[in-house]
Amino acid sequence: MNTSEWREQLDQLIALLISWVSSPILYAQLGLILVSIVIAFSLAAILKKLSPVLSHPPESGPWLPLKKQVNRLGYFLSPLLIITFLGISVELSEITLQQSLLVRLGQSLAIVFLFYSVMVRFVTNPYLEFIFKWFVVPILVLQVFGWLDNVTSYLETFDFEVGNIRVSAYGLARAIVFGSILFWLGRLSNKVGQQLIRRQERLDIGTREVFAQLFQVFLLTFFFILLLQIMGINLTALTVFGGALGVGLGFGLQAIASNFISGLIILLDGSLKVGDFIELDDGRSGTIVKMNIRSTMVETYSGKDIMVPNEQFITTRFVNWTHNNPKQRYSIEFQVAYKTDIPRMLDIIKEVVRSHPQVINEPETPIEELADAEISGFGESGVDILVEFWMEGIDDGVNRVGADLLLLIWQALRDNDIEIPFPQREVKILNSGKDCSS
Repeated sequence: MNTSEWREQLDQLIALLISWVSSPILYAQLGLILVSIVIAFSLAAILKKLSPVLSHPPESGPWLPLKKQVNRLGYFLSPLLIITFLGISVELSEITLQQSLLVRLGQSLAIVFLFYSVMVRFVTNPYLEFIFKWFVVPILVLQVFGWLDNVTSYLETFDFEVGNIRVSAYGLARAIVFGSILFWLGRLSNKVGQQLIRRQERLDIGTREVFAQLFQVFLLTFFFILLLQIMGINLTALTVFGGALGVGLGFGLQAIASNFISGLIILLDGSLKVGDFIELDDGRSGTIVKMNIRSTMVETYSGKDIMVPNEQFITTRFVNWTHNNPKQRYSIEFQVAYKTDIPRMLDIIKEVVRSHPQVINEPETPIEELADAEISGFGESGVDILVEFWMEGIDDGVNRVGADLLLLIWQALRDNDIEIPFPQREVKILNSGKDCSS
């Protein structure tokens, strides 16, 4: 196409625009749009004035949750009325002017504006807000102006093939938009579903965790297949991918598969559960706060999270302090001087230790679980005393019972004038009368 042809088409377009702008039908449709907007805003103001629930957020009174929802809907009252009156104007324009293109365009833009208002008002996730603002709203605008089919057809011309799989630019863009929405829905569904499963008190903790992890796997698989369908990829073309995945499992993905199977075994046999205090083979310890498909999260009392691969609980040793019984026995050792009245001192120590609120000392407590004090040996500087006590949970972190008992024992010994000895040595000098200089 040469320059003269371009100029001719441009002149025709300008002439068409001039004739369209100078047409009375255009101004009549603009007048209908303006009147519809004025009536809609006026009616919305009147309704809000007549109904206090629509104008001011309620803070108290009966039916408060319902009133709050009605107040939130009042935010969309004006856009809804604009769409309604523009719909009436479309019919009036068709009857009186035999044209309604501009009014229909205004109504479509009002619908886009309503959608945008809902998004700004209710969508709080910044990632989802970005998707709606920069992808969904432009798609709606293209649909309003009738350009969406042309744009999609143009994007379909850009494609590439990988084996039997054909991927176009339109399919890729569609996958990005809907994939982002599916990703957000998947995370939300997974969180809500796992919470519902873990609230089923009729099931034991291990069974709940198994169902929660299987639900997560099922959800991921479902959304992955749904995304492939949106992209237009035939599932039969995934046979090659399945074979490659099998080879990958045989070589590079062994650890992932092993951790997944190990996690299911751990949950089924009940050797671990959320809330257990464990000590790993390397000496690190903490409380299990979360059990995932690949790993288990162990939180230490210093605030650190240790991600332990599930396979480690199968192949290495670990200590579960609270597996069957949360009660634990601990011991404290100290010395007293040989001149101490030992029987009286032991009674004092037993009474002091049993007075601690976290030490088990209830009326129905078996005798073997009561706090006890006894002689464990005779040292060089004093008598060795062993104190044993039972408590619920672990003597660490917030439950630091041992430190409290040491302070109580020291105060009791000081108040009763009981001496805690320190190492003493007797030095005897032999042959003191000889001349050391010879």
